[in-house]
Amino acid sequence: MRLLLLVLVLLKVQHVCSASKGVIASLQAKWTMTPLLLETSEFIREDGDDKFWQFVDTVKELTVYKNGESVRSYYDLIVKKAGQFLTDLQVNLLKLDEPPPDGCAAFVTVHGQCACSTKEMKKLLKNAASRPRPYLYKSDHQYPGPNVTEMPVAILYAEIGTKDFNSFHKVLAERAQEGKLVYVLRHFVSEAKAEKMLLSGYGVELAIKSTEYKAVDDTKVKDSKSVASEDDDEADEVQGFLFGKLKKSHPELQEELGELRKHLLESTNDMTPLKVWELQDLSFQAASRIMSVPKFDSLKLMQELSQNFPSRARSLTRVAVNQDMKKEIEDNQKRLGDSLGIHPGDASLFINGIPIDLDTHNAFSILDILRSEAKTLEGLYNLGIRGSSMNKFIHLPASAAVEDSYALDIRHSSIMWINDIEKDSMYRHWPSNLQELLRATFPGVIRQIRRNFFNLVLFLDPAQEDSVELVKLAELFYKHNIPLRIGFVLVVNADEEVDGYSDAGVALFRLLNYISEEYDEAQAFASLVSAGGLLFKKSGFDALPVGLFNGVPLSSEEMDPEELETVLLQKIMETTNFFQRAVFMGQVTESIDMVDFLMEQANVVPRINTLVLSSERQYLDFTASPVTDDWDDANMFSYLDDRDKTAVVSKRLKYFTKADEGVVYAVTMWIVADTEQPSGRRLLQNALKHMKSSGSNCRVGVINNPSGKPTGDNSALYRAVWASLLTQSSKNTLDFTLKLLKEENVELLQQGTKIKHLLKQVSGVWNYV
Repeated sequence: MRLLLLVLVLLKVQHVCSASKGVIASLQAKWTMTPLLLETSEFIREDGDDKFWQFVDTVKELTVYKNGESVRSYYDLIVKKAGQFLTDLQVNLLKLDEPPPDGCAAFVTVHGQCACSTKEMKKLLKNAASRPRPYLYKSDHQYPGPNVTEMPVAILYAEIGTKDFNSFHKVLAERAQEGKLVYVLRHFVSEAKAEKMLLSGYGVELAIKSTEYKAVDDTKVKDSKSVASEDDDEADEVQGFLFGKLKKSHPELQEELGELRKHLLESTNDMTPLKVWELQDLSFQAASRIMSVPKFDSLKLMQELSQNFPSRARSLTRVAVNQDMKKEIEDNQKRLGDSLGIHPGDASLFINGIPIDLDTHNAFSILDILRSEAKTLEGLYNLGIRGSSMNKFIHLPASAAVEDSYALDIRHSSIMWINDIEKDSMYRHWPSNLQELLRATFPGVIRQIRRNFFNLVLFLDPAQEDSVELVKLAELFYKHNIPLRIGFVLVVNADEEVDGYSDAGVALFRLLNYISEEYDEAQAFASLVSAGGLLFKKSGFDALPVGLFNGVPLSSEEMDPEELETVLLQKIMETTNFFQRAVFMGQVTESIDMVDFLMEQANVVPRINTLVLSSERQYLDFTASPVTDDWDDANMFSYLDDRDKTAVVSKRLKYFTKADEGVVYAVTMWIVADTEQPSGRRLLQNALKHMKSSGSNCRVGVINNPSGKPTGDNSALYRAVWASLLTQSSKNTLDFTLKLLKEENVELLQQGTKIKHLLKQVSGVWNYV
């Protein structure tokens, strides 16, 4: 990276006046400077296209202030405008291919043809369908609107904030909102500044060599640090002091004057090499120097010492080392060496516990990490998580992806297990020690260990054709001693009016029931099959057959009898790796039941609800702060992006809770329903009952979504609920709302009962005013 920067930059060195020993260096890139407004827009775009277009609408003609203001004033104006769409922390981070037509400061291309005015653009749009559509890039800014493939695509090349941009933007944005075209913006600067981009001096080494020739007598080489003899020093002047005369005038201060002269000589030659013993504790002395200043100045001092270390090293050798601090540093070095492999002298960077590889990261990728972490911290802060609690959340392990392989609990009595790896005699010669998982074997070999590591459950309708093939495959695994525990759940029609003449599954069930009568197992078998049907219905599956491997449902493609054998063998190998890690990390021991261990994992649920557990989830972002409080201004609210809309609603919404304590709620439920409809009232009622009875820390908010225009007559119930939320305690509001949602009370409202009379009937404990 250093070599790359040295190639990309031109180094410009300026000497200051001779009285100063400092050198000022500025780094200039080979490319020209990009307008700050364009850079700011791309910074905002990383938070979403909605904010990008809001920012563009805000700064449509901002460059008119550019000529009349100073560079600093224009910069401050852009930062102020950007602050409307960024948090304070993001603002701080911000501070850190087609040829254009001649004479056009801004132009539009419509399917390969250019236009420098809106009039020409409208002509090109009329016959755009006859020309091929342009290719759009991932980085293109597409104006929000209906995305229809038949619409023409207009690509605007302009510098935002200019008058030329504004004239095109008004027309294009209006047509894009009407669904007449696809509006794409690409940054274009017609007259780029000649001045070069100034870069921050990072990772660049500046070497200055003196080319002055000096005649030196090699026969009289002396130690560069040696102090001249007394005779030679008589007339020497050191920083204005004539030490020869001073020693004659004050012979009793010979030693002190010698120390002073030595100090002054060393201070005038700071780059003099240090002796080996002076380097021994130099790092500890630098740390002691940093720790000796107030904490607000320590970072500045550390920056100064690190950037000017050669010139400051001499003065650091005279700093006394804090022994307690030295011992603590040595303990930390030992701990870091044992845990992270960071040895004394190594440099490592961690951001909120994230290790940053300095060989692969640069200043820009680190800035991206800082933005991501800042967004997380701000989100936690806006959710009410602060202080030490925030540190606990930061140190939680991050999930790599949304869990999409939910497992069903297979510890159910209706499952008929054909075998048991741990108890059956046919497996008694297999080892049961968990350490066998860590024993080296040939690749692809399935370890035969007397543990129920792998469990297959098949939900079958005996009359279906696929069921026969699946049973044969299960028998094949059983006969070949594959360490797979196999269970069946028979699902047949439980309706007593259905007989074997109309349903083959029922006929087979009755045949098996008849055969089992001789062994006195008829009742048990009948109960087992009946419970299997209930389990299938409760589990949330749609169609048979269904297979579960360690509780995880297999897809319809995987359930193909021709593919299932390969799928099962592959899953056995993948699950083996999971158990090997668990054994190595000490998560399982010899006394732990493997099935219980599997069923206690975080992805195990009692019912596979595809609506709730869908992998394609949509989340409402509660971590944002509202950019406006204009709740009643529908026009302003409609311009907000989804994140800001959620923030505004979340701030104004009142919640049902079980207590009035000011705590952070782990679960937030929003009920969006028409409370005048039975389905909407039932949904809200079930949510409130769940909140009241559950032990989890949750809250419920209700958003009325009427099917028609709300009036005083068709919104009485919601207005009563809202009034209770505004005026009453949490407990009274919850009890009152549950009573109000009962159908008999709703009927009274619909019959014309006044709300104030109903309130007195519904709640005797509610202090209605």
